[in-house]
Amino acid sequence: MRGRNRLRSIVSRRGLLLGTAQGAAFGALGLQLYRMQVLDHRPYGALATENSISERVIAPERGIITDRFGTVLAGNRRYWRALFMAVQARDPVKVVERFAHIIPLSEGERSRIDRDLRDKRRFVPILLKDDLDWPATACIEVNAPDLPGVFIDAGFVRVYPLAERSAHVIGYVDRPTMREVAHDRVLALPGVRIGRSGVERANNEALQGVPGIVQTEVNVHGSVVRELDRSHSKHGATVQATLDAQLQVMAANSLGENVGAAVMLEAKGDVLLMASSPGFDPALFDNGVPAEIWSEWLQDPRRPLTNRATGGLYAPGSAFKPNVALAALDCGAITVETQFLCPGYLKLGDHVFYCWQHSGHGKVNVISALQQSCDVFFYYTALATGIDRIARMGRKLGLIGVLDIGIPNTALGFLPTRAWSRKRRLIWTKGDTVVQGIGQGYTQVTPLGLATMTIRIATGRAIRPQLTRAVGQTLYHEGGDANWPDLGLDDRHLAAVRQGMIEVVNTPLGTAYASRLNVPGLQMAGKTGTAQVHGLTAGEEKANYNDASLPLAFRPNAFFIAFAPTDVPRYAAAIVVEHGNEGAACAAPIARDLITAALSREAEMPSAPAGTIA
Repeated sequence: MRGRNRLRSIVSRRGLLLGTAQGAAFGALGLQLYRMQVLDHRPYGALATENSISERVIAPERGIITDRFGTVLAGNRRYWRALFMAVQARDPVKVVERFAHIIPLSEGERSRIDRDLRDKRRFVPILLKDDLDWPATACIEVNAPDLPGVFIDAGFVRVYPLAERSAHVIGYVDRPTMREVAHDRVLALPGVRIGRSGVERANNEALQGVPGIVQTEVNVHGSVVRELDRSHSKHGATVQATLDAQLQVMAANSLGENVGAAVMLEAKGDVLLMASSPGFDPALFDNGVPAEIWSEWLQDPRRPLTNRATGGLYAPGSAFKPNVALAALDCGAITVETQFLCPGYLKLGDHVFYCWQHSGHGKVNVISALQQSCDVFFYYTALATGIDRIARMGRKLGLIGVLDIGIPNTALGFLPTRAWSRKRRLIWTKGDTVVQGIGQGYTQVTPLGLATMTIRIATGRAIRPQLTRAVGQTLYHEGGDANWPDLGLDDRHLAAVRQGMIEVVNTPLGTAYASRLNVPGLQMAGKTGTAQVHGLTAGEEKANYNDASLPLAFRPNAFFIAFAPTDVPRYAAAIVVEHGNEGAACAAPIARDLITAALSREAEMPSAPAGTIA
């Protein structure tokens, strides 16, 4: 009996010890669970969510660019692509290798993927393959269990319906650089592009759009179980350019195989067309220009990548004479009645400066000198005016200086001054002033500058070219030319220069009489220009040789500036054809046809943005 009691006592003590130990263990476990589930709920909850929920950023669709009528000038083509969220795979490198066995990858694609695996953040998907066809898409879907983190997504590639005919003014897009991505990680998203030139660059921020976020639940193998939440990306705004696509195509076709440019402005400043020839295919930049095409562009002596409308610098020849005339009238160097005798030349020291018409024009005033493009009149006028006043008027008329229309690499143009020559230790002579008087020598301007000068002379107002008409529902600069400040020039002086330009086109003695408008009740005013690109010998000048007999590279550049209608000007144009020989024969007919087309389309011009999207 005593043994039995003793055994019971030992068991009770052991049970008590065991129970106490178990209680302590369960208590400690309970305290730990309480700490984890209650006190430390937030950090552990976040870790649990990260383990089961994956987020990825969705690239927005780039906004489209339209003309003033809503015609698409830059749009998007939808396609399918394979993306990879490396964070969802235990071994991303092996997943890429499996993918490459299913869908062949080029050496360049493998290099890019390897770089992206090293550099991209967890939330940014990696592009595996672009522009998938249906069999490739189906093959990826069938092998999805072996490709954790790989998914099919919609992408967009930039398309340009007018192709090379609007390449310079609309511009192009390409991939962001590593430096740009470092400043904005959203740019690392597959398919995101940046505007590099033209309207694409000028409105890049508005066109870019806002990215979205997709939240998905994934299993331990990295496969997507379900989509939990989606914040849709917001596509970029529609940008409506001031351009008229029909006129743009017409201008490009008119230039044809010639090297040159055409610009047309409305009286309120809208750029209706801006063509540069030759052009290039801007769509090639979206995924990288092939090396052989890039090499071909660089070796082409016609320089197809140069926007001649805004970046081409030319001596304008006689198209510069309206500026010289206004400068002289404004400072009192001449009056409307002033006459000079043109015997066909001006002798200055031991040099003879010839008029283009060696037989001379007789006595001419500013109106008849413009009409017949008398060089000798403008030799005398330039000497009386001085180079500084000529340059000052050129700046006032927008011929040189900043014309901020948003297009990069827009040239400022150049007109020499006394201060400029002193700074460069050049001895400025009367002969230098003489040649500047007919738009030769150091004078260099752009076709955009010539068009701006023309619309300012036509209206008397400081109109600035505008290339963007609306962004989303925001309409820019709507209104007439009266909204622009007055130039402060004497109306009588402007009237005299306009009359000279009217007679250029509409009188038999005018140098562009053959290109007058064939529109009842309407007239066009203009000024021809022929600028030498080949240094003439004294013998050639005296012989009055035929420029057309020269090799093409030595033939003069042809210019024509114009505005219409003459009573209430609404359009101004500037045309340049490199080595076109004569502005009257080569450039004037292009301007006439473009202005005729613009006048015929007036009834169709929209008063509000067409097809815009906020």
